Amino acid sequence: MNTPIVTLCTHGTVPMQVVVARNGDKSGNPFTPKGYLIRYWNKHVSNDLPKPWFLLNKASPLNAAQYATYTTLVADQNALTTHLQSFCSSANLMCALDLLPNLEKHKGDVHFVSYGDKNFTNYGTKESGVGFNSFKNYSDQGNFPVNSFRRYSRDSPHDNQFDNYAPDGNVPDQSFNSYSKNTPGGSGQFNNYDPNSNVANMGFNSYADNGAGSVQKFTNYASSDSNIPNMHFTSYSDHGTGGEEEFKSYSDDANGGVQSFKNYGKDGNGPNGKFIEYGNKANDPQNNFNNYGVEGNGISETFTNYRDQSTLGDDKFTVYVKDANGGEANFTNYGQSTDEFDNGTDEFTTYGEGGNDPHINFKTYGVNNNFKGYVKDTATFSNYRNKTSQVSASLTGGKKVNNRWVEPGKFFREKMLKSGTIMPMPDIKDKMPKRSFLPRVIAAKLPFSTSKIDELKKIFHAANDSQVAKIIGDALSECERAPSAGETKRCANSAEDMIDFATSVLGRNVVVRTTENTKGSNENIMIGAVKGINGGKVTKSVSCHQTLFPYLLYYCHSVPKVRVYEADILDPNSKANINHGVAICHVDTSLWGPKHGAFIALGSGPGKIEVCHWIFENDMTWATAD
Repeated sequence: MNTPIVTLCTHGTVPMQVVVARNGDKSGNPFTPKGYLIRYWNKHVSNDLPKPWFLLNKASPLNAAQYATYTTLVADQNALTTHLQSFCSSANLMCALDLLPNLEKHKGDVHFVSYGDKNFTNYGTKESGVGFNSFKNYSDQGNFPVNSFRRYSRDSPHDNQFDNYAPDGNVPDQSFNSYSKNTPGGSGQFNNYDPNSNVANMGFNSYADNGAGSVQKFTNYASSDSNIPNMHFTSYSDHGTGGEEEFKSYSDDANGGVQSFKNYGKDGNGPNGKFIEYGNKANDPQNNFNNYGVEGNGISETFTNYRDQSTLGDDKFTVYVKDANGGEANFTNYGQSTDEFDNGTDEFTTYGEGGNDPHINFKTYGVNNNFKGYVKDTATFSNYRNKTSQVSASLTGGKKVNNRWVEPGKFFREKMLKSGTIMPMPDIKDKMPKRSFLPRVIAAKLPFSTSKIDELKKIFHAANDSQVAKIIGDALSECERAPSAGETKRCANSAEDMIDFATSVLGRNVVVRTTENTKGSNENIMIGAVKGINGGKVTKSVSCHQTLFPYLLYYCHSVPKVRVYEADILDPNSKANINHGVAICHVDTSLWGPKHGAFIALGSGPGKIEVCHWIFENDMTWATAD
């Protein structure tokens, strides 16, 4: 199809012809962000090879009129923030909803089924009598679901049940503030809450404070392969009387994440806390108990199979059960790990100090522990294990470890890239929220540094303790981090920035590649025809990886001494071609850390072997054109 030409005429001037980049642009309008990006590619890349539509299609979807409007608004950041929701919707950004307070009144039992994105403020407050509220399949498969339960069921003896809440959610942000406060009796059950979520943020502030005899149960909470769940319990059950909190299979099989219990059960009278199979088989869990059970009366805490068989991870018990009257804490089968590579650490600071006859028992307790200011006279240790020497031996011995958190096929040796090889393929699917680049002219006018993070949070309506604020802060910190030895890096917040960085490193005669689709993920595959880029010689490339941020942002870095390959990926049974993969092999791994997942999966250590991996969905690698 011929490329159309539009003639623009202005009063008193010679007609001007503009070539419209129609291919891939439905409107054909040259003044859209995508039209501009196509022209930018043509100008800055010197070859005539097929265009990388997987990159160009990430351009902002704004039409010409919206582009002009938001370009004007961004000059006045106060004007842009007042139009944030329309801006986010039009530009395909990741923004949290602005939830309006809910003033609805409900009597009796209420059931919320397949519900989402709601602000429950003052809901069920001071309701008389016993009632029952249930949330079932709430926020199911939501993209960035935001829910606020503020002063929910306060002064009310209701039973509340959250079943299958926020399953498969992508970056959920849930807050429970002053939930069930001053409540006599009643119960809260969180069953299968937030399973399979990606980068969750859950906050329980002043939850069940001053309650009397309430029962709270968290079962399969943020478990079942959740990715980086962050849970914070602040002033949970503070000044409570009696009652029971049970955390069962909490954060099991989770990858990373931070769990924080601050002022939990402080000044409580006879609270009973049970942590059963908490954080089991997790990868690098971080659990912090600060001012937990301080000055409590008759506290009973049980940790059974806590962080069992987890990889890495750190637990901190700071000012735990300090100045308590009586009470008992039991750690049974705590922190044992089957991973011989690294078992994590545990730190107990001023634990049980100043207490009146506390009983603290450790039975079959894990490894690498530090006790400071500990009440030794009332503690018993049974079958305590310390494998520090074993860990050190595994670090230096180059032993291959079967670590469940290094996904099969995530790293492999270069010799595997041969026709006929059958090998596992990891899950290469992109799990981040779908977003688009901002047009460069808009991105350039937005603040983008930790020194101006408050301005950026204001624009995106990100409260200080919100998930959006954390996402922004983490991304900016990573972008400002000093490069590693031998690395050249840049965070590209527009497609034009990415093109500029790649061509500055490699020259203008470049090609950008990614794996064609996600077929074969989590399955065995057969390698078909293989082609080495640049003749299969050691070369230099630029790899770009997505970073979680309100708009599409890439962390790009130059990678010296690599070999890049393209390979047909076949179904091992039918031999049908199902994918076309791009793999990069790092020839020099001498500067990698000894705990890198590649060495856990493959054995050996830094500088001793090459390491290869696939380019995942929506990531990409640049190289000079053949």
